[in-house]
Amino acid sequence: MAARMEPAIILIRPQMGENIGAAARAMLNFGLTDLRLVAPRDGWPNPKAVAMASGAAARVLDRARVFPTLPEAMADIDHAYATTARGRELTKPVLTPATAMADGRQRTANGERIAVIFGPERAGLENDDVARANAIITVPVNPDFASLNLAQAVLLTGYEWARESLPPEPAPHGRRPDNESPATRIEIEKLADHWEERLTEAGFFFPPEKAPAMKLSLRNLWSRLALTRADTRIFHGMLRQLIRRD
Repeated sequence: MAARMEPAIILIRPQMGENIGAAARAMLNFGLTDLRLVAPRDGWPNPKAVAMASGAAARVLDRARVFPTLPEAMADIDHAYATTARGRELTKPVLTPATAMADGRQRTANGERIAVIFGPERAGLENDDVARANAIITVPVNPDFASLNLAQAVLLTGYEWARESLPPEPAPHGRRPDNESPATRIEIEKLADHWEERLTEAGFFFPPEKAPAMKLSLRNLWSRLALTRADTRIFHGMLRQLIRRD
């Protein structure tokens, strides 16, 4: 299956290299690499952008393309979204990042190229820029403080674009330290055996006729617990210490 086309991220007249770098970093968090710069104020390349981008420099900034005008940056784009809290005097659909990127995923599935346009840090997009987009993205934030910086806006868009393909868990098992990995079935069985042996020696399972049901309940308890490998070692250690004290 062919890889899904990703949105182009177009930054119009970005003013600070640090903000371009932060935006590139936000892009790569969600697998976006198509960065297009329109007339960056301080020229390009920009060492401050590289410093801020960290690991995203090689995969995003080094591949960034610079254009003198927005129409040239959009030459291969079929559908574009302009991010702005203003511009509503222009007759365009106004979408949240979630609905816009859901629409964008459907469009790319149909073979369209999409782009998300961001304006300069201080003033945002001008109406001439917004007029070239097909729809507007507005983030539904606190109306008493609606200010988002450039990287935050890019991060929100990237997250909504990628959300259906993100891992279901924040920390995949493969990246967890060994102690945080789930206990194996054998480790849980050995833990249950250890406790059953020691409790039998202590006379816990009494009276004798109830012992089988009590052992079954205890075995069931261990299997219900979401134990890590570190947890099993703690329970073994607790029991050994209790026996040693006796």
